[in-house]
Amino acid sequence: MGSLNRSRIPFSAAGGGPHHHPLPLFTRAHQIGALALVVVTFLLTRAFDRLSCPLSSPAPLAAGHSAASLFDRAGAFSWPERGYGSRLDLKIYVYEEREVDGLRELMRGRDGNISPQACLKGQWGTQVKVHQLLLKSRFRTLKKEEADLFFVPAYVKCVRMMGGLNDKEINQTYVKALSQMPHFRYSGGRDHIFVFPSGAGAHLFRSWAKFLNRSIILTPEGDRTDKRDTSAFNTWKDIIIPGNVDDGMTTFHGSTIVQPLPLSKRKYLANFLGRAQGKVGRLQLVELAKQYPDKECVPVILSDQVELPFQNVIDYTQISIKWPSTRIGTQLLEYLESIPDEEIEGMLAHGRQVRCLWVYAPETERCSAMVGIMWELQRKVRRFHQSAETFWLHNRTIVNRDLVEFQNWRTPIPLP
Repeated sequence: MGSLNRSRIPFSAAGGGPHHHPLPLFTRAHQIGALALVVVTFLLTRAFDRLSCPLSSPAPLAAGHSAASLFDRAGAFSWPERGYGSRLDLKIYVYEEREVDGLRELMRGRDGNISPQACLKGQWGTQVKVHQLLLKSRFRTLKKEEADLFFVPAYVKCVRMMGGLNDKEINQTYVKALSQMPHFRYSGGRDHIFVFPSGAGAHLFRSWAKFLNRSIILTPEGDRTDKRDTSAFNTWKDIIIPGNVDDGMTTFHGSTIVQPLPLSKRKYLANFLGRAQGKVGRLQLVELAKQYPDKECVPVILSDQVELPFQNVIDYTQISIKWPSTRIGTQLLEYLESIPDEEIEGMLAHGRQVRCLWVYAPETERCSAMVGIMWELQRKVRRFHQSAETFWLHNRTIVNRDLVEFQNWRTPIPLP
């Protein structure tokens, strides 16, 4: 490798010789002119930057800073510019259920009688909501050739729970659907998005490790394996999304339903949110939660390996408490009782500022779960894709192992 010269004019500190070139002399006028040129260049660069990037983004939220710093002057929630860009600018292609053989079964069951409305409630609802919001998104494109990412809709958790497909059928149907997607083969799945909204994660598709090990998986539970030896979540490629919250619990005709009691009037120290799974203590907490559903509380996280949504921008020490699961007992209750009300009020105030990120709302809302997800997806966009079965020639033609051009690849595509 050759070396890079820092200057086109060689020079020496002293002495002469046949290769010596004297340094040019600059007058004060030259210096003033050069300084003026630097200033003008700087101002023009800033002006063009502002024209091309109208939506500025603040730096990541540092510990001790208010969550309000995450909002721009217009009140929209913004992501840090570093690693994300100054504005949302991506295109997502959403596969149609009748476009790909197998997708309809993954969304409606083998008999096609499971409706999206039936799958909207509970944790499964994120599969439906993310899909429906993307269909209406301004970032959706109908042209595969210009897409940055591809969204694969499937409601398999709901379909399985409602008897629409069994585990074996889900596995076979996924493989069949993937074999109908040339772009999946092109990138090795790196630009394809899947939603798995339960503790089982991508394990609902038994062969996920073979086929989806490079794809982007959206899931609300990155620490769960449902008693399996490995989690399907990979923090370097996947995205933790907020769990589904029933729409009726967040808004009603434009106003918030929940009207929390002042701390001074609350009788109970803690509430429980989760599944009972037949455990007596949890069953009692669930019954208590049903009696008092309208409390605004500070979350106390009892999951040691939990992954949380939007950790790149939210400082969770401001809005929650994480306690070791190995020390659950009276010590925890005593600790919670010892926290002054003003400290709790401060945490609640920070929580109110960012709670919009847990609501799956249309893009007309300045802050929502989908806004956060779109920012995180933008970070996954690559300019160039390839896989072990993708090749290219001198004229930029993409071919497969048999040197067949991409536009002539026929389905079903052989999968690894």
